[in-house]
Amino acid sequence: MIGLGGTLAILLVLGALVGCTDRQRFSPRWLLIAALLVAVNDGLLTRAYGLLPDLMGGEWNWQGKLLALAATLAIAASPALGFRRVGLTIAQEPGSLKAALPVAALYCAFFAVIAIAFQGGRSSGEEIAFQLTMPGLEEEPFYRGILLFALDRAFTSRKRLLGVDWGWGAVLSCFLFGMAHAFGFSHGSFSFDPLTMALTAIPSFIAVWIRLRTGSLILPILLHNFGNSFSLLA
Repeated sequence: MIGLGGTLAILLVLGALVGCTDRQRFSPRWLLIAALLVAVNDGLLTRAYGLLPDLMGGEWNWQGKLLALAATLAIAASPALGFRRVGLTIAQEPGSLKAALPVAALYCAFFAVIAIAFQGGRSSGEEIAFQLTMPGLEEEPFYRGILLFALDRAFTSRKRLLGVDWGWGAVLSCFLFGMAHAFGFSHGSFSFDPLTMALTAIPSFIAVWIRLRTGSLILPILLHNFGNSFSLLA
């Protein structure tokens, strides 16, 4: 919980600083909603920090991921959001796949290089099954779905670049995705791994571009699971 508190403090401070540069296009209420979403997601991923019993067992966090996914889908279904507006749709923007597929190939190449550079040992069947499904199915609808939606409403200014309209919401959602993997608290102190931050935040910018270009989370989900599992299958 201390690690979560640190992440939320960083988000709120950064968000407030960015918002102060353009107050007319800044909604503090949506920034607080985004922070609440991060807290709910973290609480469910950790099974309320161990208070909920692990009914599924196994070496991997199936139950936490499924709980977090269920909450994300329930929030996405609310009238304030909606499945299509957060990217939970099969439909792709007309003509977007022609532009997105080469970028998707770049994403795959990035993880292929990482797999070659950081070769691991043998993997269990459970690990392979988990990495082929859960990371993309849970994390993409959250980070590139409902969290991006909330942050985009917190910061409504946009800049057209590489064929999509970028906002601070896209930047902060990628930052938070990296922080979820690289930042934490243990043994009485905070820790931060710059390499992990780079290896997660950088490809997340590719994923968010694909999400914005296609209007759908389908490709980001598939690519995310590819990135997590390729090294296990290679």
